[in-house]
Amino acid sequence: MPNTKSAIRRVRRVKKQAKTNRIRKSKYKNAIKQMETLIKSKDKAKIKNYFPNFQSILMQVAKSGVVNKKTASRKISRISKKI
Repeated sequence: MPNTKSAIRRVRRVKKQAKTNRIRKSKYKNAIKQMETLIKSKDKAKIKNYFPNFQSILMQVAKSGVVNKKTASRKISRISKKI
């Protein structure tokens, strides 16, 4: 239990940050799943339309620090090889 005023505020802030990070991580995972299903469906047009959005989502999540930048780059690279 936090004892000081600053510790109490910090607990509130961390709770809010954790919620935001959870949302970002879920957005990241959903983007990867979406891309994988598009690759399995082999619909080139949909893949080409979604790929820039996919890259954008991954780099936004990496920029915020939820996922490492190199991890996001590696995911993008491996997906682009599959296309």
